[in-house]
Parts: sequence; structure tokens; C-alpha cells
Amino acid sequence: MVKTFHFIGIKGSGMSALALMLHQMGYKVQGSDVDKYYFTQHGLEKAGIPILPFDAANISEDLELIAGNAFREDNNAELAYAIQQRIPFKRYHEFLGDFMRQFTSLGVAGAHGKTSTTGLLAHVLKNITDTSYLIGDGSGRGLANSQYFVFESDEYERHFMPYHPEYSIITNIDFDHPDYFTSVDDVFDAFNDYAKQVQKALFVYGEDPYLRKITATAPIYYYGFEANDDFQACDILRTTNGSDFKVKHGDHLLGPFHVPAYGRHNILNATAVIANLYVAGIDMNLVAQHLKTFRGVKRRFSEKAINGTVIIDDFAHHPTEIIATLDAARQKYPSKEIVAIFQPHTFTRTIALLDEFAEALNEADSVYLAQIYGSAREVDRGDVKVEDLAAKIVKPAKVVTVENVSPLLDHNDAVFVFMGAGDIQLYERSFEELLANLTKSNQ
Repeated sequence: MVKTFHFIGIKGSGMSALALMLHQMGYKVQGSDVDKYYFTQHGLEKAGIPILPFDAANISEDLELIAGNAFREDNNAELAYAIQQRIPFKRYHEFLGDFMRQFTSLGVAGAHGKTSTTGLLAHVLKNITDTSYLIGDGSGRGLANSQYFVFESDEYERHFMPYHPEYSIITNIDFDHPDYFTSVDDVFDAFNDYAKQVQKALFVYGEDPYLRKITATAPIYYYGFEANDDFQACDILRTTNGSDFKVKHGDHLLGPFHVPAYGRHNILNATAVIANLYVAGIDMNLVAQHLKTFRGVKRRFSEKAINGTVIIDDFAHHPTEIIATLDAARQKYPSKEIVAIFQPHTFTRTIALLDEFAEALNEADSVYLAQIYGSAREVDRGDVKVEDLAAKIVKPAKVVTVENVSPLLDHNDAVFVFMGAGDIQLYERSFEELLANLTKSNQ
């Protein structure tokens, strides 16, 4: 008898994507979660996947249990019952590590750029051959006859350690998640351990000093902008329509390429994808063809216009990501004022990287700050306030509330870049309503 998969915490972005993928592959899937509405449940409901309230009565021995990482014996009745009754369960990453062994798997790891690069790799490969994938923005697809499986490989709490992919990209190594990692060297050690598990080939950014120190049993290929990289992006032309470039592998030109994306980081992401697919034996003409049609992933430089005012929504919550996002905005809108609206995410990260955040936000013309979004994993001990960050920023910087974002109206001919991993979208929505009401009052 085929077991039914039961997801404890099915509305989580990774969990919902995995549930949908298994459902599309023909498996029986159900799950449980809190009553509160999450955007991820729309896809689950559309697929007819049952979502139950948390209840120990949902658990039985004939289910294969997959538990979200946020849930423990002391905060979830289902998990408590499973542990008491000795019913086995796996965490998301543990299940995925076993499941991917039936495919040729391609992982994307890195401190920044994982989701965008995974999305690009999945987009290109799925348009060439049968491919299943899981992306960190909560999207995924499952095909029963897939040869390839593309997935995002998350370093937090070393969740990527159950993974042994055939191929993997590592975009960069940087200090983040200070609630778990103790230093950048601790982060490096985690990535170095992961690198040793890659089976066929590893692709790493050549200009990253930590990635140059990575050791692995599989061949390592460096990609980047320099002549000593194995795969070099060159002849770069950045325009308001995207980025054009060529990629050389030694003396061999792999071809001209175009991505409808902005910023140096997106050229690097595309070069990593090209390198991986070249080594995997994929036709470069087909790769070039499908790079052109990539439309991005959720909350990564997502644009909209409200009555002619351009608003960009981005998940950037680390200084390196802020710099990349503002660079992309300048490329696409070179003649406009760039206004950054940023919400720091977690008190531990804000304390650890306060000076770096200030330096990154100085890349904007004007800065507005939302209140720090605290994680459920931490307590606000009063050690840092958003005003502390505002004081360190050289460019004009003000603190705004979600109830009053009207100071943003002081800017004409500007692009507004909302960045953060908390509830920054509530501030964005307030601004959008303000713009809409302003237009009505002027009619």
C-alpha cells in the first residue's frame, strides 16, 4: 500500500512547495497547520490537498510524517504524539536528502542569491527536459518521470548536510544568521562540509576569498569576471532592458547570452547556471534561448507601478543583498532618485551588522527605516533600536511607521525600493493606498 505523506506545518514555504511537488508526482498528500491564512495555502487548496487543524488525532502509523523545523514536542500536539507513540518522522531537509537520490540533483547554496539562482536554473532546465524543482520562494513542480531535480540548499542550522547532490553551485560565503553561526569562519566550515558531499562537480564564485579555500572530492570550477576563472563572464553590456554578456571556458566561447535582469549579481548567477549546465552536457544554444525568458522569482526585485510611480519589492535583509538590489535599481532606472525603505530583520542580525547596514543603505539617495522585525526565535532585550541605524546613515534617513508613510510623498521622479524579510510589505501596501487615494483626490 502506498503511504500518505502528512506534513506537520504544511503552510511553510518549503513545506508547501514539497507537498505540491509530491502531489504532482502522484503521491497522496495531506497536512496540518494553524488557522491563520498564509499565501502558500492557495496552491495547496487549488490542488485539492487537505489542510487540517493541528490535532494529535491526525497522526497514525500508516502515515509518512514530514515535520516543519519550527515545530517541536513542546509546541505541537501532533509531533508530541508521534514521539510518545514512537511513530517515525523526518524533518523537511532529512526527507529531501533521501528523496533526491532518485534523480540527477542540482543544488544551489550560498549566503545570498540562492533563490534567484535556483529559479533561473530550474526555469532553463525545465524548458529543455523533464525537471522537478523546489525554490525557496515557495514554488515547486513535480514530474513523475523527471531525470533532473533542482533545489535550494539552505545553510541555516546546517540543514544542507543531508544533501549529496551530483552538482552544486555556491554563490558566496558571508556572515549571516548570527543567532546560529558564531563567525564567518563557522559559516565557511559549514559550506566546506557541504562541498565535500557534492558528487560530480562544484561551481563556486571565483572572486570570493572564502570560496577559493573550499576543498571537495568532486572537481571545482570557478566562475566570475576574472581571466583566471574557469568560466568567465566578459564583454558585459548592462542596459535598461537587462544584461548582455559572453561566457568563455578557457579559450572556448560558450556563446553570447542575455538575461532580462539587473545588477552584477544576476550576471554572476547566470554564469553559474551556464557553467553547471555546460558541464552537465546541456546544449548551450538551448540554454541561451531560455535564459532570455526568465521572469524572476517571488520577492526578488518584483516591480509594479501605481499611477506611474515605480515600486520595487525585494527580500534583501543583509547588507550584501541591499547593495545588489540598489545596484540593480540604478541599472534599470539610471535617471531616477532611488529611495530605499528598509526593515531590519532580527535584533541579532541588526546588532552584528549595524555598520555594514548603514554603509549599504548609503548606496540609496534617501533612506526610510521601518521598525526592526524580531524573529520568533529571539527576545528584544532593548540592545538595539532602528534609530541607532538611522544615526549611522550618512544619506538623509528617517524612521517611518506603517500607519504613516506620507514622508515618502516628498520625492518626485523616484523609484521606491522596499526591502526586508519581515512585514515590510505592510508598509508597501500603506504607500500604495496613499498613492491611490492621492490620485482619486486629484481627479
